[in-house]
Order: sequence, then structure tokens, then C-alpha cells
Amino acid sequence: MSAVATLPVAKPASAATQEPLWVRVLLIGIALAFLTLFLFVPLVAVFAEAFKKGWQAYIAAIVEPDAWAAIKLTLLTAVIAVPLNLVFGVAAAWSIAKFEFRGKHLLLTLIDLPFSVSPVISGLIYVLMFGAQGWLGPWLQAHDLKIIFAVPGIVLATIFVTFPFVARELIPLMQEQGTEEEEAALVLGASGWRTFWHVTLPNIKWGLLYGVILCNARAMGEFGAVSVVSGHIRGETNTIPLQVEILYNEYNFAAAFAIASLLALLALVTLAVKSFIEWRLQDETNHTSHES
Repeated sequence: MSAVATLPVAKPASAATQEPLWVRVLLIGIALAFLTLFLFVPLVAVFAEAFKKGWQAYIAAIVEPDAWAAIKLTLLTAVIAVPLNLVFGVAAAWSIAKFEFRGKHLLLTLIDLPFSVSPVISGLIYVLMFGAQGWLGPWLQAHDLKIIFAVPGIVLATIFVTFPFVARELIPLMQEQGTEEEEAALVLGASGWRTFWHVTLPNIKWGLLYGVILCNARAMGEFGAVSVVSGHIRGETNTIPLQVEILYNEYNFAAAFAIASLLALLALVTLAVKSFIEWRLQDETNHTSHES
């Protein structure tokens, strides 16, 4: 009498992930409670404190000379840092995703360096290099060049902490797309520059914009590295986060929260644009998969 082995009946994939109702309600409830406590309540508190003394006090806090100088410096820093990181990110992602070369993994590691190094440490590195007692300090003083406690130091520190964002957003996207379209364009006689503008760039435009948005948000909200190299000079080297800290330490809470609300508004706009770009990326991915 032969024994017949009975194989287990495979359950549908949906049944394997189906949880009881009480488990789903519990998990969703925990997530919503966490978001409410650590995100929504602080966000509402920022705007409530900002408008606590009315619109006139809110506007007065923003147009105050030192606050206005901090806003302009923050915008200037972002205008310089973001385009430079855009150029670096596209070049790094293109080289890593489209070519094979010695040192490729080292380049990837260096791109991730700002994610693993504290911003305060990166600021101290710039002080060590360009400060009055730093490696290049005497030479800079002899040529009347000022980097630390001046705008160039703030820009350099911001560039360092933000340069991975564009590259890290584009690298997996370009690797997934492969090189077939670029190779076909080159075979048909297109130059490398024309291939980039008409083939590569249209394929990565939404991912590129996504990385730029994240880079800009980090550049305008950076505190640690900028705090080390700025010197906290009122009206000259204070960015928005540093101005908020100074006003808060002086117990000028209404003005501090008014300035902080600008960064909160930036975060909300960034979130909205980020959601729109993710939707477009998903839509293009689904469209490409249906065509294939």
C-alpha cells in the first residue's frame, strides 16, 4: 500500500496579507495617533503662536530688518546651492547609471557621506580648513578673503549637506531605465549632448524635480552646519533657522514662531509638490508598463 503525499493547498496571495479587522484598526489608530502627536499638533502650535498677537504683529515680525535679512540670506544660499547640486547630481547619476568604471562604488560611498556625518561636524571641518587658525586661514587673511563667519562659508556648508539629494534620487531611476534608448539615439547619429537633452532628460524630469525640491527644502532649513560657520551676526550671517533660535532665546516667542511659520509653509508646499511628483512618476511608470 503506497502512501500518497498530500501537498498543502496554496492560499491566495490576498489571504496571506488579510488581517482581522481589529488588527487593522489598531495599526491605523497607532499610526494616526503618532502623526497627530508628533506632526499635526506641533504644526498647529507653530501657526497658533505665530498669529497669537494678530496679523499686524505677524507681518511686523517678518519685515523686521534682521528677520528680512535672514530671509534674503536663506534665499540667496538656496539659489546658489541648489543649481550647483543639480549639476553635480545629474553628472554623478549619469556617470554611475550609464557607465562602468573603476572607483564607482567609492563614488557612491562619497555621495552618501553627508547622510552619515553630523552637520555640526561638517561645519567644524570648514572652520578647520578656512578659519583664522585653519589650514588656509593665514593665506585667506593675507589676500583679504573671508569665508568663515561670512556668506561663502554658509553656502559651502549648505552645499555639503545637500549634495546627495539630487544624485540619490536620480541614480536608481536612471539605472532602472537602462541605456537602450541612449544607445539607439547614438546609433541613429545623435550627439551625446543631443541625446542627453532629447532622450535622457525627458525620462528623468520628474525624478530630477523631486530631488531639487528635497534639496531646496533641506538648504533652506539647515541649522547645524550653518550655525557653526555663520558666527550668528545679526543682519549679516543669520539664516531663517538661526534667526528663529535667537528670537526664541530672547523670549520673543511671537516673532520666533512667525519666522518659523515660513519654514512650516515651505514644508507644506514641499509635501504637496512631492506628492504631485510621486503621482506623476507612478502614472508614467504604469503607462510604460502597459505599453511594454
